Amino acid sequence: MTLSEDIRQFCRNHSVRINTDLGQHFLIDEDVLTSIIDAGQVTREDTIVEIGAGLGILTKELLKTAKQVIAIELDKGLLPALYLYVHEVQTTANLKVINENALHVPFPDTPYKIIANIPYHITSPLLRHAFLESTVRPTSMTLLIQREVAEHICDEEDKTMLGIIVGLFGKPRIVRLVPPGAFLPPPKVHSAVLQIDSYDKPLTDPATMERIFSLTKLTFGQRRKMLRNTIHSLPGGEDMLKKAGVDPTPRPQTLSIDEWIALAQAMA
Repeated sequence: MTLSEDIRQFCRNHSVRINTDLGQHFLIDEDVLTSIIDAGQVTREDTIVEIGAGLGILTKELLKTAKQVIAIELDKGLLPALYLYVHEVQTTANLKVINENALHVPFPDTPYKIIANIPYHITSPLLRHAFLESTVRPTSMTLLIQREVAEHICDEEDKTMLGIIVGLFGKPRIVRLVPPGAFLPPPKVHSAVLQIDSYDKPLTDPATMERIFSLTKLTFGQRRKMLRNTIHSLPGGEDMLKKAGVDPTPRPQTLSIDEWIALAQAMA
């Protein structure tokens, strides 16, 4: 029996109700599941945080290798099905299930990886939570997310605010593209497996980061304008551009991470 057939039969047998309002789209493609596990490079030493565990399809695979899996699932109604589905694994002693909103759950204070098929609407806040709000940041993140968002994060020529945030903390790459038919039910958009390998430490200090966030919020709010037409609203804006050695004529989405860091440091 294929994974797709197994999941469909399981849902029928146990009257599982899929709540798409919560972004629930269960992965039923075995090749994609394997790609996620391979990209995450899970070892016996790893603690894995999984967001949006759903039925436990990915959870069950992670349990076979990881030291511990912390599965976070918001939908309380899915928990019985999750436990029932993963029971086929040789042991679940290394499983911890948390029934909460992942954005409100403190992540571990020891090294961990995030591997998850996340609800697409929490992609941006989740990345902020993991990289900006957590005491210990993940050593890597393997995420099944909306293809368009993944492509924007990885685009070096046309950056987004989210892409800049990710770029300060790690190196993103697209592992593979995923069609809607890989899910039950199929979403309306195409997806991608995004791998982010975290740097040993962020590219700059917290104070500079805060200034980068302020600058990107200002400039990306008027992303069609040249930098000199948005930065000029700041005291000494033009001098700041000169001090940083940043050309005032480009639009914000074309600046490199290094240029954002230089601009923010000139703002101090």
